[in-house]
Amino acid sequence: MYDNWEALESACRACQGCDLAQSRTNLVFGVGNPNAKILFIGEGPGEQEDLKGEPFVGRSGQLLDKYLAAIDLDRHKNIYIANIVKCRPPHNRDPLPEEQEHCIGWLRNQTALLRPKILVCLGRIAAQRIIDPKLRITREHGQWSEYHGVWRMATLHPAALLRDPRKKEGAFADFLSLRDKIQELGIEI
Repeated sequence: MYDNWEALESACRACQGCDLAQSRTNLVFGVGNPNAKILFIGEGPGEQEDLKGEPFVGRSGQLLDKYLAAIDLDRHKNIYIANIVKCRPPHNRDPLPEEQEHCIGWLRNQTALLRPKILVCLGRIAAQRIIDPKLRITREHGQWSEYHGVWRMATLHPAALLRDPRKKEGAFADFLSLRDKIQELGIEI
């Protein structure tokens, strides 16, 4: 366990723990305020993220930024965004369980350094890994649960919203619920 961001990121960048490291262009460590009390967790980098080295920078990232802005959140000011895996799975496939297992320690260390009050899982993979392996994202998104003093919620992945725009309204309601939870907990943003 690393006790500072620089050491953690340096060690993570040197990781060769699974085959994903062999094909990455850039490791995608995370982005945001290292003092944020709100942590967003995705599944893993896509093509654009791999090229830039930052999570959620493609079309789905643009949509995420719009939803964040609507509730006064910003990836560079008052939240942190990370992924379950730090390297892009080939052809944007779901990260395999063994790849998730190799990488989850990095996310756990990021979470320990952040000490967030709220976790928001973006999509099924993150939600099943972080909240409940049996979670049904289409049915259970927007529902809050508390675990060791941290409030957790899953929402639909922005890429899923781009594929099926009919789901945008429900996802936006999740973000409004997040805004309400931030206010309820008295988190300064």
